[in-house]
Amino acid sequence: MILVFADRSDDELYAQALAFARTLGDDLNAVGVDDPAGYSPDGWATALAQVTRERAPTVVVGPGTDRGNEVLAHVAAMLDLPMAANCVQAAAGDPLTLTRVRWGGSLLEEARLHGTPALLTVAPHAVAADVAADTEIELVTAPTTASARLSGHTATVTAGVSLADADVVVSGGRGVGSAEGFAVIEELAALLGAAVGCSRAVTSAGWRPHSDQVGQTGTKISPSLYIACGISGATQHMAGCKGAKKLMAINPDNEASIFASADYAVFGDLHEVVPAISAEIRKARGG
Repeated sequence: MILVFADRSDDELYAQALAFARTLGDDLNAVGVDDPAGYSPDGWATALAQVTRERAPTVVVGPGTDRGNEVLAHVAAMLDLPMAANCVQAAAGDPLTLTRVRWGGSLLEEARLHGTPALLTVAPHAVAADVAADTEIELVTAPTTASARLSGHTATVTAGVSLADADVVVSGGRGVGSAEGFAVIEELAALLGAAVGCSRAVTSAGWRPHSDQVGQTGTKISPSLYIACGISGATQHMAGCKGAKKLMAINPDNEASIFASADYAVFGDLHEVVPAISAEIRKARGG
C-alpha cells in the first residue's frame, strides 16, 4: 500500500504527487491532517507518523511543497528512517530505487532508499498532474500538544496573472538595468497575457519583490513559453524554469549559459528587441 500525504497548500503539486504515487502501485491511501488550531510541523507529522505505524505502507509520498518536505522530514525523524526529497522517478522494491534532483537541478542522482516504509517527496513538475485520477482524502486529527504552530499567514497580493500558473512568463534579469527598465518587460507581458518574473539578481537589487523571482529559492514555473530577457542562466535560476515547454532567451552576450537551454536564441539588447516584439504584436493585431 502507498500512503500519500495530502498537503493541499498547492493542489497542482499534490496532484503531481498522486500521479507519481500511482507509478509505484494502485493501492493508494491519501491522508490529510485536520487541525483547527492551525499548522504545526511536529503536530502534523505526529498524526501522519501514527497512521504510518498503523497501516504499514511500503512507501509514503509527499508533494514537493514547503509543507510536504517539512512534514515528511519530521516523520522521518520520528520513525528513525531516511527520507529522499525532490524525487523525479522511483521503482518499487526493497530497497526502493529512485532518481532525484540535486544541486539546484544541475544533477540527477540515482540512489537506493533503504528502510520500510520508504519516505519521499516529489520534485515540482517532475510528472504531469493527474487531476482526473483524484482519490478520496481521509482526515486524521493532529494532537493539540504541538510545541510550535503557524501563528498567521499573509497572502501575497499580485495583480494580473499568477507566476506559478501562467501559460507564458516574461522575465528580466540584471541586464534590464533598473526597476524602471522593467516597463518594456511589463508591456510585452501585458500584450501576451503573461506573468512577469525576474532573476535573483533583480530581487537582490530591490528592483522587484521576491514573489516575482523565478528560481531554486523563488517560484518554480512550467509555462508553455518562457521569455528570459537579460538573464545569464545561473544554475539556480534554471532550476526554477526547467519545467518550461519552450524557452526564448534574449541576451547580447552570445556566451551566456542560458543559450545552451534555449529553444529560441535572440542575440541583442533587450531594450531594443523587446519593444520591437511588442510593436510587431500590436501591428499584427491591427493596433
